[in-house]
Amino acid sequence: MQNIYFHKRRKIVEKIFFGIFRLSSAINALALFIIIYFIVGKGMQAISWTFLTEMPTDSMTKGGILPCIIGTFILSLCSIGIAFPIGVSSAIYLNEYAKSGTVLRIIRLCINNLAGVPSVVFGLFGLAFFVIWLNLGVSLISGSLTLAVLTLPVIIGATEEALKAVPHTYREASLALGATKWQTIYKVVLPTALPGILTGGILGLARAAGETAPIMFTAAVFYNPSLPSSIFSKIMALPYHIYVLATAGTEIEKTRPLQYGTALVLIVLVLGMNLIAIIYRSKLRRRMR
Repeated sequence: MQNIYFHKRRKIVEKIFFGIFRLSSAINALALFIIIYFIVGKGMQAISWTFLTEMPTDSMTKGGILPCIIGTFILSLCSIGIAFPIGVSSAIYLNEYAKSGTVLRIIRLCINNLAGVPSVVFGLFGLAFFVIWLNLGVSLISGSLTLAVLTLPVIIGATEEALKAVPHTYREASLALGATKWQTIYKVVLPTALPGILTGGILGLARAAGETAPIMFTAAVFYNPSLPSSIFSKIMALPYHIYVLATAGTEIEKTRPLQYGTALVLIVLVLGMNLIAIIYRSKLRRRMR
């Protein structure tokens, strides 16, 4: 009887918690749907060929957002191009080479803490270090380096988890066949963990594309009539453009549709870049099978 009672009680508790999980998922999905519906409804009226392919004009109350689209795209790719190899290399060292101990625990604690630091702090760091101390100025390279530092903890954490998920028997089998440790990592561990590593890259790319605070101090400007011509050029970016239109513009009410249109373009751009990465990751998984 006692076993039956505990079994029923466990079933009831299980149903309650699963119900809470389903409710939480439904609330999150509903909130996401409402946000997307609101932005699409408000932003579609501003979307046109002119809006996507021309420069802003008349105090940014007319024209398009082409410099913002290109600036965001370049910033995202440059930042992930810098952060991804550094993050993956760091994770390989921490997981495969570093000895367990106090120092390793402190390093991992610091990485986890960095992942929770507000983005404005990274922006101030980028301003002090890249813009002023290294004398790179407000430029594409300063913004890319700042965003790279911002995304590093995400990439390192995801890569470490992917490496930990590779069974130790794979490593043991490779070493038993005479491969060196690096050959084992390069030929066995990394290909097996690659889908998980790419997940970290996708998360980092999404975060870099949507950040405002880091680039407003290091790369983005209110208005730039030309497209970036070098890594030292100042740029316009979609997140900062939305901020400017909503808070610092002289014709805020007139630019309201442009704000929602720019937000919609940013969402589509981030989803598009993520979709390309996800499709590539799926192809890799199918090849591994």
